[in-house]
This record gives sequence, C-alpha cells and structure tokens, in this order.
Amino acid sequence: MLDGQRYHGNRFVLSILESTAYQRIKVLVPHAPRLPLNTLTAFRAVAERENLRAAADVLHLTHSAVSQQIRGLEAQLGFALFERRGRRVALNAAGQALLRSVQGALSLLDDGVQAAAAAAGGESQRLRVTVLPSFANRWLLPRIGRWREQHPAFALEIDASLRAVDLQREGFHAAVRQGRGPWPGLRSERLFEQPPIIVVGSPTAARRLLGAQPEALAREPLLGDSDLWKDWFAAAGLRTNVRTVAVFNDAGLMLQAAEQSLGLALSRELLAADALCDGRLVRLSPISIKHEDAHPYHLVYPPALREWPPLASFRAWLYDELDGSLKTLRAAMAGRAPEPGGSRRAGAPRLRSPRAQGKRTRR
Repeated sequence: MLDGQRYHGNRFVLSILESTAYQRIKVLVPHAPRLPLNTLTAFRAVAERENLRAAADVLHLTHSAVSQQIRGLEAQLGFALFERRGRRVALNAAGQALLRSVQGALSLLDDGVQAAAAAAGGESQRLRVTVLPSFANRWLLPRIGRWREQHPAFALEIDASLRAVDLQREGFHAAVRQGRGPWPGLRSERLFEQPPIIVVGSPTAARRLLGAQPEALAREPLLGDSDLWKDWFAAAGLRTNVRTVAVFNDAGLMLQAAEQSLGLALSRELLAADALCDGRLVRLSPISIKHEDAHPYHLVYPPALREWPPLASFRAWLYDELDGSLKTLRAAMAGRAPEPGGSRRAGAPRLRSPRAQGKRTRR
C-alpha cells in the first residue's frame, strides 16, 4: 500500500505514475470518471481478501469507510463489482475484469515510487530484503560482516519470515525465496539448483555411527518430517517404519537440535554447510536424495530496481558468497576421512550454483 507521507518528496513522479495507471484503467472502462487512487486501493484490498473487515484492517480504516468507498466506486462506474454473500463478498465478472487492470496499475505505481525513492536516496538508501528464517540464520547472517566490509555505504535490513511477503506493498526491495515461480510482477534469478538432502548428526553421533549401515541410523532418534525420512531410507534400500521424535517448522531450529545431539536430521546441504566445515555437524551417509518440496532458491525483485546500486551490489555479492561457500564445503569434505558407510554413491547429486555452471537462470 502506498504511503503518501513516506514518499512526499516524489509527488511529481507519483502524479505521472498515477496518470499512467489511470490510462490503463480507461482502456477497460472508456467512459468511467477519473477514479480516486485510494478508492482503487480499497477495491483491490477487498477483492483479494473477499471480506470488508479484513480489508479495513489492512488499510487502517473503519469497516464503514471501506464499505462506503466500494459503494461509491460502483456508483461511479454504474455497475456492481461484488456479490454479497453474508459477511463475505465475491467479485462478479465485471469485478474480476477490473481487478486484473487495477492490480497491474497499482503494481506499476508501487514499482515506480519505489524506484524513485531508491534513485533519490542514492547510496544512502537502505536495502530491505526478506528471506526464509533458516536461510537467514544458517547461511546469510554469518556472512553479513563481509557485506559490511565490502559495501559500508549500503545499509542492509533483513526480515526473516516464513510467509511470502508482498514486496511492493510492504516496502521491500528483494527476497530470497524457495520455489519454482513465476512470481508475477517480479524478476527472478535462480541462485542454485535444487539442493540435495543429506543426513547429518553431531560429532558425538558420528563417533557412535562410524561405518554404520542405514539400519543403525533407523534406530537413532530422528528429527523432522517422517515422510522425508521414509524417502531417504527407501533410497538406501531399507523399508522401515519411521517415527520422528520432533518436528520443526524451521530447518535452522532442526539443525540446532542436531548439533546438540538431540537426534539425526535430514537437511539441505547448503543450510548445513558452515556446520559441516567447522565440525559442529558431520555427514553420516554418502546417500542423498532430492525431494519434490525441496525447490530451488531464487532472488526476486521488482524489474525497475535491477540496476539500483545497492541491489546490484547485493546480487553480485550473493553469487560470490554462494560460490565461495560451495568451494569451501567441497574442500573441507575432500580433506576428511571417507564418510561413515562408504564412499559417495555414484550419481548422488551435488549442490551446484548457476554461476558454477556458467549461467544464471532467470524468469
């Protein structure tokens, strides 16, 4: 949602963008009067939530104020946009057609104001990035010191969240997301391919399980999703009933539990990389799997911000750090004794970044 107070220094730019967005809506409704921007924002909020009270909470308005704006919009257009179904409202065919245009127009406004604010701020602009908590805790935060050393002029604000944050509405410049995309209105760059999932445990567990077969691992306390463990044991040629001792909604917490010898964990290799390198965790088997839910990681951002110096610097830094992290992990693993249970299985996947493959995948 746009904040006029926050961007008061860009009123001229906002006026131009509002005019451009209005022309897009006029294509859909040629004879419509000029519609207030706040009315269109209210329409989008109600349409996406299908509830007036929920939209009012997001807009920081009263229920009656939002209801009045919707009635006024329908009166201006001369036709209804919603069907009332008790407390719920649902778009009719006309409302669905209008929403498609309004979403594009308001996204254009959000992108333009964000780009204008970034340009006006220059190098002092704060870069706001939202990432998954596990990625933040296990990989990103330990490297923030190097970011500050290399880019002292660019402040970095990190939001760790499990939800997919709406970048434009919540004022973020970029996000590290896991999935296949596409993410409408955003440019995406694949950071690395689908990560292999490996078995890790504490050094104490490794001393006990050195050279052990999968049957021995099945008798250990297991952490995380039981279905994922069934897939791993199946790849190891073992059919067994799996009961995990704890389930986590965040992979970082699960790895901390494994470090404290509370059980064995199945983890994406990148998230465990630092702990594997410094000995807090040990890989307990050469067998790795890929899972349909272990999607690749992407960096996503509004296209208008691609060349903005803080974001351009962050993109380049992120790729360099990922490449360095993978090289360090490979060197550490190569310099150690063979993993318990034998050598690496032929054909087992390795984590590879697009840069290491000579390309970056974009959508």
